[in-house]
Amino acid sequence: MIRRSTDSVPASDSPTTHLLPSVPLLALDRQYEVLREEIRDAINRVCDSGRFVLGPDVTDLETDLAKALDVPHVISCASGSDALLLALQALDVRPGDEVIVPSYTFFATASAVTRLGAVPIFADIDPVTYLIDPNDIARKLSPRTKAIVPVHLFGRTADLDAILPLAAKAGLPVVEDAAQSILSTRGDRCTGGLGDIGCFSFYPTKNLGGAGDGGFLTTTRDDLAKSLRLLRVHGMEPRYHHEVIGINSRLDTIQAAILRVKLPHLDAWTTARQTNATRYRELFTEYDLVGRIAVPGDDPAGRHVWNQFVVRVQEGSRDDLRAHLGRHGVGTEIYYPIPLHLQKCFTHLGWAVGDLPETERAALQTIALPIFPELQADEQRTVVARIAEYFGASAVPKATDEQGGLKAPHFLRRAVGKADDVRC
Repeated sequence: MIRRSTDSVPASDSPTTHLLPSVPLLALDRQYEVLREEIRDAINRVCDSGRFVLGPDVTDLETDLAKALDVPHVISCASGSDALLLALQALDVRPGDEVIVPSYTFFATASAVTRLGAVPIFADIDPVTYLIDPNDIARKLSPRTKAIVPVHLFGRTADLDAILPLAAKAGLPVVEDAAQSILSTRGDRCTGGLGDIGCFSFYPTKNLGGAGDGGFLTTTRDDLAKSLRLLRVHGMEPRYHHEVIGINSRLDTIQAAILRVKLPHLDAWTTARQTNATRYRELFTEYDLVGRIAVPGDDPAGRHVWNQFVVRVQEGSRDDLRAHLGRHGVGTEIYYPIPLHLQKCFTHLGWAVGDLPETERAALQTIALPIFPELQADEQRTVVARIAEYFGASAVPKATDEQGGLKAPHFLRRAVGKADDVRC
């Protein structure tokens, strides 16, 4: 039974009039507002130095990240997509090799495989966590398999307790796609230090986001660290001597300087995301929506860092619900509406509807709600109340100002910043 208001409310004073007029999916300007002067000072310092590529801030950022993630090697690069490509290059993935990846993920996970002429072998997901299913990985292994790439999706670490033994038995490396999951853990170890190579993104929407593209790799292996550093600079060492064919994938110093300002705040921002996730679960219970909306839980095996808060709409009405939320100013996103195995560019691989049922079901039923660290409690109540409204419940205001409207934080009394259109 969905909770409904028992009070008689005049039409002109419906409970929904007390909700906030809008809630953004992302509001990057709120973070910038707090760090504005530090970030500008950092940019000015780099501009004054004239060292714009692989400057001192890049080296310092790599050192700081290695300490934060407790890994011996961090190698920065130009994007999370390049991180994946560099990782597979370092592992000598070649044309005709097979690499096992999930289909329910951002395109870069599979495109890095195909750019090397290798073949992505798509595995299904666990229906609760949305993470790659170790049992399906086992079914997809073959003599042609060269690597396994689990994705730590939405901020939760893949089940490496099951995947790593599979890989070890088959003699295969594991590349962690941790683009969405910096500071997530399995047990007491951070992602990026569990497999052979970890791949991370600094895209602005990530938990640690820059002011443009950027990424980095982690490894516990000295040999792979040496190879990755060489590959990111055209395979050049020393200058104008090319031992191997690499790519140009260097991190801009300005990006590194900005990220060094942000990194000390990452743990607190992560805690705020966890708080927001807990509050969502409480609100969905309060509005008695759990039977209609499947709400994600914490990870009992480690730290979930909540890059996204993805719910599943049980009754096949995901798109209608999203349209309803959009009409009321609530920002949402669908990750990912077309699974990779059904993308047009992979038609030649022969995959068809029905091959990965859990992946396909998730693509049709899931929707991401706002979860960023600066999200306010009243904004979350507005989100859940609007969802309850769609299912026929009456929203109940929690706290009102002198005019009877829900009190908005000061930064909602002006336009909020918008994230980029590409929300990988």
